[in-house]
Amino acid sequence: MRTRSGSRALGALALVAALTLGAAGCVPLEEEPVTPPSGGGNINQMLSELTVAEAGSMRGYSRNRFSHWRKTGQNCDVRDTVLERDGKDIEHSGCNVVGGRWESVYDGRTFTDPSDVDIDHMVPLANAWRSGADEWDDSKRSDFANDLDRPQLFAVSASSNRAKGDQDPSQWKPSNRSYWCQYAGDWVAVKHHWQLTVTSAEQAELADMLEGCTWESKP
Repeated sequence: MRTRSGSRALGALALVAALTLGAAGCVPLEEEPVTPPSGGGNINQMLSELTVAEAGSMRGYSRNRFSHWRKTGQNCDVRDTVLERDGKDIEHSGCNVVGGRWESVYDGRTFTDPSDVDIDHMVPLANAWRSGADEWDDSKRSDFANDLDRPQLFAVSASSNRAKGDQDPSQWKPSNRSYWCQYAGDWVAVKHHWQLTVTSAEQAELADMLEGCTWESKP
């Protein structure tokens, strides 16, 4: 991570208003286009609209307050749905995903055993709790934990998911630098939709990550 002075951080934040980025794929410069964050809208504008606040207390937090995984469709549950969506050559046993091939976008590692893959919450449950979810009821928390409509759930390596823990982008970023634009865009899209707050350090780091990105319109 680059060392930045106070003016450097302000400059990064000013970029939020200065850039006009379309609602499509965010890519590192000189990289191939990547999938646009879900949810539509201008990601830099979304970032500027997030409420900046200090992280809240963890008092009362439990993963059980974010009930997951729900039963869904023809799959056993949301975990199986994400494994099927993010994998290739998927094999089933009944409604369970029991085989396939997964490439972890966080670190580029490839797996063929679904037990080696974790389903990561882009915005971790504990981070959401500190960002406003402590005021939700358990039904809304469950909607958040099982959200398949936003870029919130991803099949990644267990090691990267556990290294990330409940940290925000100012504290942890994927080792795969080519994924940083996508990561920042997806993080902002999720927090914006669910009206979660960001810390000042988190906001500055997201602006910094987006600074190295271009956005390309899709038909």
